[in-house]
Amino acid sequence: MSYTQLPLHHHQIPASPLVLGCMRFGGEWDGLPITSDLVVEGHRAVEAALEIGINHFDLADIYTRGKAEYVLGQVLSENPGLREQIIIQSKCGIRLVGDDEGPQRYDTSAAHILASVDGILHRLGIDYLDILLLHRPDPLSHPQEIGDVLAKLHQSGKVRHFGVSNMGSEQIRLLQKHSRVPLIVNQLEMSLDKIGFVEAGVTVNRVQAKDNVFPYGTMEYCQAEHIQLQAWGPLAQGRFTGRVVEGQRPEIELTAELVNRMAKERGVTPESIVLAWLMKHPAGIQPVIGSIRPERILACRDAVETELTRYEWYELYSASCGRRM
Repeated sequence: MSYTQLPLHHHQIPASPLVLGCMRFGGEWDGLPITSDLVVEGHRAVEAALEIGINHFDLADIYTRGKAEYVLGQVLSENPGLREQIIIQSKCGIRLVGDDEGPQRYDTSAAHILASVDGILHRLGIDYLDILLLHRPDPLSHPQEIGDVLAKLHQSGKVRHFGVSNMGSEQIRLLQKHSRVPLIVNQLEMSLDKIGFVEAGVTVNRVQAKDNVFPYGTMEYCQAEHIQLQAWGPLAQGRFTGRVVEGQRPEIELTAELVNRMAKERGVTPESIVLAWLMKHPAGIQPVIGSIRPERILACRDAVETELTRYEWYELYSASCGRRM
């Protein structure tokens, strides 16, 4: 497949085209201890990912309240040498529960970022993170303070690269202006169901643009600045790959029919078609597969080699948005 080279490769990071999202590692979002079954489940997910060439793993300090990182850390401790073969990315900046200082909130203060990174490294049992993302835009963030703390983390060797999640181009531009280290990743919700990233461009100067919440210009800015766009939720919660869609809006049912038809014609899984649609975009989008089930991960095996024609890409897009171009 002649897909666009990942922007991460521009930064000398040999990342795979697909990422395994580890949000479901560790079981439920509760305070219960990690069981041996949860660690075995993590092993199986990592093995499935490695089997199909995935070397990039995505976490966040809040995933299953820290248990996701503990589970991956246990997998690493039981597989000597694996750490240096993979890319580990985590996020910080969300306080899940209220405390003496206030309610659940976003927090990108220097103190919270530093404490979060130390916690992430401790739970994973590693010395450094390959990539740290700021999880959500904090309206009380101070760009200079963030820039200084990112530089401190880089100089200490605790974090090698940095990025953001769920941010628009102007938010990134402001942070980058005050940061001595480059921001090289932006993770956003993008899929064949969440098509705002396409709509933001094609509906310019059209009435449809008024209903789109995807930040206009973000795709173009990230491409121009060699910022890796990552898609969370790329499989659209299974809406096009086997989940029952009866009773949902007609666009979902029609798109699911098209996905399955194209998959049968090629002899690949529906998951491969859905991911291939995202990956055909010239920005070099990296889908983050958020599953812990080996069979679901393995179903994405052929995505990188599945090449959709322009006709097929637009056919799927038109079905999803419910109108002709």
